[in-house]
Amino acid sequence: MRESELDIRSETSAAAERIHPHIRETPVERSVWLSGVGKCDAHLKLENLQATGSFKLRGAANKLLSLSEAERQRGIVTASSGNHAGAIAHLLHGFGWPGTIFVPEDASESKVAMLRQLGADLRFHGLDCLETERFAKLNAEQSDRLFISACDDPKIIGGQGTIGLELERQIDGIDSVFVPVGGGGLIAGIAGCLKSKNPDIEIVGCQPEASAVMYESVKAGRIVKLDSLPTLSDGTAGGIEEGAITLPICRDLVDRFVLVSEDEIKAAIRLVLLRHHTLVEGAAALSVASFLKTADRYEGKTVVLILSGAKISLETLRQVLA
Repeated sequence: MRESELDIRSETSAAAERIHPHIRETPVERSVWLSGVGKCDAHLKLENLQATGSFKLRGAANKLLSLSEAERQRGIVTASSGNHAGAIAHLLHGFGWPGTIFVPEDASESKVAMLRQLGADLRFHGLDCLETERFAKLNAEQSDRLFISACDDPKIIGGQGTIGLELERQIDGIDSVFVPVGGGGLIAGIAGCLKSKNPDIEIVGCQPEASAVMYESVKAGRIVKLDSLPTLSDGTAGGIEEGAITLPICRDLVDRFVLVSEDEIKAAIRLVLLRHHTLVEGAAALSVASFLKTADRYEGKTVVLILSGAKISLETLRQVLA
């Protein structure tokens, strides 16, 4: 067992105790239709039903609840394309703590509306998540406040890893787990948690062809700078900061990546809506699209697809359904 797996498992176990009052244990639903397609036992982990509509609440809660009183009083700064921002805003609103949230100028309208409803101190900067994050870090430094990363933090990774703990209780004999990948916090937590108990579980990273920065970085063995094209999977789009702790974890623990097209993401959103009467955003559909693309590999296997979030704008949904 690698040291990284032990560290993630330990942090995940601590996180589960810490965040339990603030999150939902999301259900798992067996997909008869996807099971038939792959001649396997396919399950959906419904993180789109998490309290803020995304798995991001787990990591955000673990990080905020780990802060000292002095750190809380200094104030918090974060940056996100939407779901991490929503989780932080939800928690700050509930705790009554100060904080500022930076989002890209082209952030999803539905996610921005939710942030405004929570009364977030909202700022806009840049057209790429990495650009927004760098600006937010500088702002935090200049104002002597604490910057909280959306994924590049052991506490964030540990919080996301609590999904793995739930899966161990909910499903016996998991063979493969499909996980959407952006900065890598979600897949790092799930992989570190599950592989610490069963190193034979296959962890599949799912990314859009239009923004496959983690895939290209793992392949190159270093952070690769790529321009992200427009994608329905806005929650996973953007670059990775130099020195990110998620890169070596993904390199060591992710067994393979699947890249999917925009048409494949659209088809997956429609499929989940039609077959499961469940709304998912583009990033959440990555796992379904990736499974469908490689379903012939999974005959007789038990497979889990992580549906990571539900926030899709009406305009985007109209385009997908059209």
